[in-house]
Amino acid sequence: MTAGCLIVSNTATRFQEEIERTASIPIESCSSTLEAREKYAGQSILFGDPDMVAEILPDLPDVDWVQSTWAGITPLTAVGRRDYVLTGVKNVFGPQMTEYVLGYLLAHELRVVERDRQQAAGNWFDSPSGLLHGKRLGIMGTGSIGAHIARIARVFGLAVRGLSLSGTQSPDFDDVQPVGELHSFLETVDYLVSVLPATHSTANLLDGAALARLPTHAFFINVGRGNVVDDDALIDALRTGRLAGAVLDVFDEEPVPAASPLWRTPNLTITAHIAAISHPALIVPIFIENYRRYCNNEPLKFVIDLDKGY
Repeated sequence: MTAGCLIVSNTATRFQEEIERTASIPIESCSSTLEAREKYAGQSILFGDPDMVAEILPDLPDVDWVQSTWAGITPLTAVGRRDYVLTGVKNVFGPQMTEYVLGYLLAHELRVVERDRQQAAGNWFDSPSGLLHGKRLGIMGTGSIGAHIARIARVFGLAVRGLSLSGTQSPDFDDVQPVGELHSFLETVDYLVSVLPATHSTANLLDGAALARLPTHAFFINVGRGNVVDDDALIDALRTGRLAGAVLDVFDEEPVPAASPLWRTPNLTITAHIAAISHPALIVPIFIENYRRYCNNEPLKFVIDLDKGY
């Protein structure tokens, strides 16, 4: 059995080239939703970016399987349609996100930004750097990405604690606490990293009361989803010195509006949702394996529960 597929992505051509390099699959490549509507001819498979797929899915009645190109599938949770299988992307973004997280933790301890400013001013800045070794890292989210960050962080001598919905223990973490113990969890960390998905239960999990539980020297990195943190509370914590610094890669609104106070918040670094890029060479093997399973009526890998959001 073979099945037709529409690729719907801003980088559709690159995905198509990678698929054609390794497999023979009937594909129509679409770089816009308008093009996808024009090329739709009853294909049962959509492979694409969730925001674009969400826009056209209600108008493509024969689609019964969607393969996401992203780890996050939030746009699709807002679509009322549920009569299809959605599969996600797992076990590929851990290395990228780990390098991002550890890069910024090292930059913080090495005082890279401060040293750069002192150099620009012609100052011999000999204040010592800090160390990762012996510090405590808290990771909110203990799935494949959080576990990869934890494993590599331990190589640097960090003690790593996890936070998850259930608190189920994992060999990748020294300890895992349930989300119901969030406040006590926050009190015990020097660095906090969130890799949580966007769900109803994660919305504003880090509100003012939660952020107040962090030590004043704590440093926060968010590479999960923007909804987990109350932006106003975070801005206040940074402006008043109740938090040492933060790095945000994800936001409720992207791009961040020019008028947003986030741009002018001290000790805050903003990156443009680049901690993990959906490179075709990483994503296409997942699609090809699932395509094989789909054509053979076998269970698909990485099926997502749309009601849970992960």
